[in-house]
Amino acid sequence: MKERVISAIVALLIIIPLLLLGGIYFNILVAILGLIGLWELFRVKKNMPNFIKGIGYILFLVLLIYGYTFNGKVYLMNFSFVVICFLILFTSLLVYNDNKKYSVEDIFYILSSIIFLSAAFNLFIVVRSKSLILTIYLLLITTMTDTFAYVIGSAIGKHKLMPTVSPNKSIEGFVAGLIGGTLIATIFYILYIDSSSIILTIVMTLILSIIGQAGDLIFSSIKRHFKIKDFSNIMPGHGGILDRLDSIIFVLFGYIIFSIIL
Repeated sequence: MKERVISAIVALLIIIPLLLLGGIYFNILVAILGLIGLWELFRVKKNMPNFIKGIGYILFLVLLIYGYTFNGKVYLMNFSFVVICFLILFTSLLVYNDNKKYSVEDIFYILSSIIFLSAAFNLFIVVRSKSLILTIYLLLITTMTDTFAYVIGSAIGKHKLMPTVSPNKSIEGFVAGLIGGTLIATIFYILYIDSSSIILTIVMTLILSIIGQAGDLIFSSIKRHFKIKDFSNIMPGHGGILDRLDSIIFVLFGYIIFSIIL
């Protein structure tokens, strides 16, 4: 527990000032976190050549910076960059010519990892550039949902939510996280962002809380597939970057969908 608390404090001391500053400082932080997240996805694929990983990191940064645009109503991916990524990875297959270490299956795994994480971390930049308060609201959804789910689930959780995916999660924790996360984040939204439509805010926050917990389960399923407990141990007591950001990544995607629809 001590190790877990120390890791959390160190992470907060780094992230909070850069979150408040925003701009290039926050963008650099996001790029670094994204690269670590990609490294975590790459490390579960054993024996992947280092130069292929290096290509993946470069392509990730290119997509993160240039691959997406958002005008407030439409979030678009630049498919020309995706095609370039695809061609580079396939050309590397011909050059490397070792199916045991680098195969067509690896290409699609690398490409999907790059696209998914570059879009996710690009959304961190998009949302923060739009509003610090909005960013805090989305972070509140995930942190409060996770906190209530953990505390209540640990105390009274008896009915397993999805035992084959995440055996420690309970239905009681899921419901508690849903209620706590929705309540606190909704109050924050009404007080500091917009109080004109309380019902809509409650519904949106409730759905985003569900999406966040679903994201947690999806990443747990990935870990279960690769037979690992955590993506890495870069944050002692917490696991890896993706172990900590799994919920907020999906909440960001959910929020952008709301932004486009509403």
